[in-house]
Amino acid sequence: MNPHGVWHNTQTDSLAAPCTISSDLKLPKVGANPGAALQPWVLVAGGFHHKGGMDKANAALATYLAERGHPLHLVAHEVAPSLCSRPGVKVYPVAKPAGSYFLGEWMLGERGRTVARAVRGAAPAARVIVNGGNCNWPDVNWVHSVHHAWPLRDDRAPAWFRIKGRIDKSVARRRERNAIRAARLVIANSEKTRRDLTALLGIPEWKIFTRYLGCEPGLLPVSPHERNAARERWGMKSERPVAIFVGALGYDVNKGFDTLCAAWSALCSRGDWDVDLVAAGGGRGFGRWGERVRRAGLADRVTMAGFSERIPELLAAADLLVSPVRYEAYGLNAHEALCRGIPALVSASAGIAERYPDDLSDLILRNPEDVDELVERLRGWRARMAEYGRRTQPFGERLRARTWDDMACDMVELIESHADRDRLKT
Repeated sequence: MNPHGVWHNTQTDSLAAPCTISSDLKLPKVGANPGAALQPWVLVAGGFHHKGGMDKANAALATYLAERGHPLHLVAHEVAPSLCSRPGVKVYPVAKPAGSYFLGEWMLGERGRTVARAVRGAAPAARVIVNGGNCNWPDVNWVHSVHHAWPLRDDRAPAWFRIKGRIDKSVARRRERNAIRAARLVIANSEKTRRDLTALLGIPEWKIFTRYLGCEPGLLPVSPHERNAARERWGMKSERPVAIFVGALGYDVNKGFDTLCAAWSALCSRGDWDVDLVAAGGGRGFGRWGERVRRAGLADRVTMAGFSERIPELLAAADLLVSPVRYEAYGLNAHEALCRGIPALVSASAGIAERYPDDLSDLILRNPEDVDELVERLRGWRARMAEYGRRTQPFGERLRARTWDDMACDMVELIESHADRDRLKT
């Protein structure tokens, strides 16, 4: 187990976490035990833990099912011990050879089909849920992002990275097209995702249902005491406002940190800009971004925090989250910031933007390439910072009202109603 409390499986990791690791696919037939009323579920995903957006959503669904006593089969690279140690949960580990996501996803798909065949053989009514192109299985596909709508933005990356990126993207799109078209039911995390699936993959509208993500219960607005304590732990100057960026800092600039850097440079050249920026995220391009910040003379105004497990604490210390993404199927970081009463400036190209009320439209960046527009949005926020905080509260309250359990319950009801309908047809 790593120090962050998440079980990792690689070729060299030991399986020391308290997981029920299974290589035995011989399962008792459902119905042999009269008390076995609940059908099993198979979930195939990269991860089931609370470190990242899609992995957090997958973990929420798995936890909901486990708490209700469903036999659960998880095929994954990473699973939180708090989940995989539950009774009735079996984990089927999948390696990522040499840390390769490309090879790891191929192995995930193979393992996922093997487990699904075995579970369905013992329990024909078992549900199988996959994510996008990670496993081609003709049941339920819960789509967290759409590769066909997600262009590469790596023009300044090394040549080897650009070549690799185009190969990876081509394979990912082919896998995505085949897997999602094969599904009998498709669940999208936003209306944007639903539209992309129809327009770019030709998935019939009647097959796709949108179910928005949830959040942890009790994710309340940040109190003054919590904010001060978080800022002290991060070493922030208490009198200065702080904006944060959370996202990958690789060679691909999809997350928009290049636009944000240019905007910050323009703002800091003015004498009246008193906001500091903290950028949390790792990636192959992290060193390059750090050098760019230093060359621009922004080292005392931009903190390059790198990858961090302390994002909730960083949110508590922030006055604004900035997410000028070029593509984002949803945007859980912005969702969680808003739940905590922190304004989130997002691109119109992020799925969560469709949920913003009209009175917060000035927190939506129409063009993530437009540095001048971002500068103006940031200046507008700073001039009325307290007002933005008040205006954000009702929206955050509406988002908080939908918990992870609410999301999972909606999904389970949808999946089971469609399974019942399919059985009636046959």
